Amino acid sequence: MKKYNVAILGATGAVGQEFLNLIEERKFPFANLKLLASKRSAGKKIQFMGKEYTVEEATENSFNDVDIALFAGGSISKTLGPAAAKAGAVVIDNSSTFRMDPEVPLIVPEVNPEDISWHKGIIANPNCSTIIMVMALKPLYDVSKIKRVVVSTYQAVSGGGKEAMAELEQQVKDINDGKEVVANILPGAALKKHYQIAFNLIPQIDVFKENLYTKEEMKMIDETKKIMNDQDMRITATTIRVPVYRSHAESVNVEFEDEVSVEKAREVLSKFPGVILRDNPDEQEYPMPLETSGKDDVEVGRIRKDYSIEHGLNFWVCGDQIRKGAALNALQIAEYMMEHDMIKK
Repeated sequence: MKKYNVAILGATGAVGQEFLNLIEERKFPFANLKLLASKRSAGKKIQFMGKEYTVEEATENSFNDVDIALFAGGSISKTLGPAAAKAGAVVIDNSSTFRMDPEVPLIVPEVNPEDISWHKGIIANPNCSTIIMVMALKPLYDVSKIKRVVVSTYQAVSGGGKEAMAELEQQVKDINDGKEVVANILPGAALKKHYQIAFNLIPQIDVFKENLYTKEEMKMIDETKKIMNDQDMRITATTIRVPVYRSHAESVNVEFEDEVSVEKAREVLSKFPGVILRDNPDEQEYPMPLETSGKDDVEVGRIRKDYSIEHGLNFWVCGDQIRKGAALNALQIAEYMMEHDMIKK
């Protein structure tokens, strides 16, 4: 098996650390590994697979002799993505920078792997909530074209970073200790107002756009159309931050062109790679964030007919947004490319 020189940009963050976990778990065939981060994190030591690595500052010159560059997200992608691609690396980017660029494929390997073939050095990894939803939409779409999607998300605080997770933990502790609750992070550290997330829900993820949707909601709408290659699909989204540490959940309503029975939906979802059907109402079995945290697969359940429209289904889907929603999906793109000899050495 060929081995590849790999660079991880953002190696000290949550997604970067998940890349390392998955590379070891999946026996990803790397020859050399370069860990990159901001100047602030440069010099840190990371133990990985019996070897100590020193984190280097990411610059435009960091990608010589790199075959695969895994970008863990952030605005630096705009500068370093093209630089890495120019140096000859295949860039798989977790940021939103290139997702809607018509020259850049937006990939979920189980859904649209054929789009990888037209990349020009950069491949975009979709938004975490989008990935989790399209994993359930694709097998259903293949039964009958989807006309409309209504989705409400219930997104874990880890989607807001390590600081958001720490703030939830501290707020719960302060409430239990009878102390004043302090909020500095959610719905976004850069925003002018912050709200308690412990024992609360916040109906804002990212900034509001002129159309009154949040940026996160518009990501789900626009990215789903691009991935599914269907600009006519009507989609509306409401994204909510919930006091859960890890793993996003989504309530999805789908309207089809033709009738899709609950039984057919269960059948195709149970056979789709990367999806686990957990749908047994009699035994109170359904997907939950607690059960999907740390897991690779997306789980789907609560499948039922929508009696308010002619051809509709409702379902509930959960997935670990750091794994399948970020690091795992990116690594699977690289694995697909290796398997099909699409990476030049």
